[in-house]
Amino acid sequence: MSKSLEEVNQSVQTQNKTSIFRKILAFFGPAYLVSVGYMDPGNWATDIAGGSQFGYSLLWVLLMSNMMALLLQSLSARLGIVTQRDLAQASRETYSKPINYILYFLAEIAIAACDLAEVLGMAIGINLLFDIPLIEGVLITVLDTFLLLFLINKGIRKMEAFIIVLVAIIGFSFVFEMIFAQPELDKVVYGLIPSIPTETALYIAIGIIGATVMPHNLYLHSSLVQTRKFDRTPDGIKQALKYNFIDSTIALNLAFFVNAAILILAAATFYRNGMFEVAEIQDAHQFLQPLLGTKWAPILFAVALIAAGQSSTITGTLAGQIVMEGYLNFRMQPWVRRIITRLIAIVPAVVVILIYGESVTGKLLILSQVILSLQLGFAIIPLIHFVSDKTKMKGFHISKITQVAAWIIATIIVSLNAKLVFNEIVGWLETSENPIVLWLTVVPLAFGFLILLLYIVFKPFITKAKQEFQNHSPHNLNLQFSKIGTYNTKKIAIAVDFSSADTIAINSAFELGGIEAKYTLIHVVETVGAMVYGKNIEDHETLIDAKLLAEYKAMLSHKGFTVKTKLGYGKPNKVIPEIINKGNFDVLVMGTHGHTGFKDLIFGTTVDKLRHKISIPLFIVKN
Repeated sequence: MSKSLEEVNQSVQTQNKTSIFRKILAFFGPAYLVSVGYMDPGNWATDIAGGSQFGYSLLWVLLMSNMMALLLQSLSARLGIVTQRDLAQASRETYSKPINYILYFLAEIAIAACDLAEVLGMAIGINLLFDIPLIEGVLITVLDTFLLLFLINKGIRKMEAFIIVLVAIIGFSFVFEMIFAQPELDKVVYGLIPSIPTETALYIAIGIIGATVMPHNLYLHSSLVQTRKFDRTPDGIKQALKYNFIDSTIALNLAFFVNAAILILAAATFYRNGMFEVAEIQDAHQFLQPLLGTKWAPILFAVALIAAGQSSTITGTLAGQIVMEGYLNFRMQPWVRRIITRLIAIVPAVVVILIYGESVTGKLLILSQVILSLQLGFAIIPLIHFVSDKTKMKGFHISKITQVAAWIIATIIVSLNAKLVFNEIVGWLETSENPIVLWLTVVPLAFGFLILLLYIVFKPFITKAKQEFQNHSPHNLNLQFSKIGTYNTKKIAIAVDFSSADTIAINSAFELGGIEAKYTLIHVVETVGAMVYGKNIEDHETLIDAKLLAEYKAMLSHKGFTVKTKLGYGKPNKVIPEIINKGNFDVLVMGTHGHTGFKDLIFGTTVDKLRHKISIPLFIVKN
């Protein structure tokens, strides 16, 4: 199994620190890289639109989103710390290839949407600060590829320091903006009480959720926590979980402050002056000086915007690398990936600006955030399943209360998204000149994604129920032993699959070798994860199979036989020959009517391949 972000994996030492403060400081950093995704230019557009149209009334959405983000990011960090896998890797070893390809495609769409927001945000900031045309500003954003390469080569700590400086610039800028704006504190407090004034407010609210709880951040956080090297004992893991939760709490609350400051600034400046239609970042910049009476307000606004765009584009690139390597097990040079991702974002941005002008960039930013929100369910639901799995989490699974809270969050997000999609499709059908085209394309696509979402929700529950019911051993290991003779075969390999075929296979082997022969029981784990990660897999089925194999050994050893065991991973027709040829065996004994893989092996054409791959006799026993 390849390591997540292998070039920086476990590159930060947290052990042997002389003080608690230094130890805590060693863990700090990953959440700050994650937090910039919560204050990127996409957030600015939704926050400005929400503040200018509805005043302080959507502040509660930001607070709720921040609480959601804190829980979900802590789950993501827990997955990475405990399993040493990122979310994409965990998905890859759990779901089938077709499902993983779809999930990968959706994750890439989310990253492209996020990158679109970052491209537009940086370009707008450059345009506002230096008066460079927006199209040229968009093209300039390609250059940040080289900044990313420089930072990653300097190590993850240097990158974290750079990001923290940018976050500090954003934070300080808005401290001064709040001083200039002088918001009405009583209305700020009332804004924390939940309310949705209109249908438009729902659209903006979903955009805020999409901008705040970002799917690519869940992939990112589960990988970045693996940059810390710590003691892998239970106490060491507990300590890492605690310090990373503190890191996440501080970083995400800073992000909440920035988002709240933007919305409050829009409410105190535009909504208070009756300017309800200010949704464009450029308009917000233009009106700040005359409304607040200081030239520093628009300058600080533009500087913070560039810092937000630059910081979030770096983390977006890392998330793209994690998603590609995790789902596809495919590595690409970071600079190549960066340019491809950036071009995917630049092309639609340039086309839209050329056709519709600069006035639509705000709508494009909000649309990108809604796309992010629509993809959230496909990242959140697998994450909840993974961190709830006792076997996968090795005892560090989340509590029932946390599970309930996580599922409530997932339900809220998916429900809001379902309502949004339904409203949008109904609107399109009512206004379209050719509704039949929508009925044949958009509607089936929406139902397809709904079915996929339901599959991801319920499959783990069904699989777990089957595993608990079957327990991989329908005969409860009740092997029946026949009489033993004396024979010359000394080293015998027996393929077992914990089915009724094992009894006759083992007894036939004993008839060949007798009590004095040496026996090796071979079982092959055939799960998707086993095929991908081999012996590094630690899923539920692997652990159960290893336990049953050990029980076989104990039972047969008690009968006086000399028995060893060998656990293989992958396809039986490939793995068994590898085990046989590496060992020194006289014969291989196999039974039939076991698991599908073995049954296919015996009755299918692969039996010929197996016979040609091994250099010893193959003894096939029919049940």
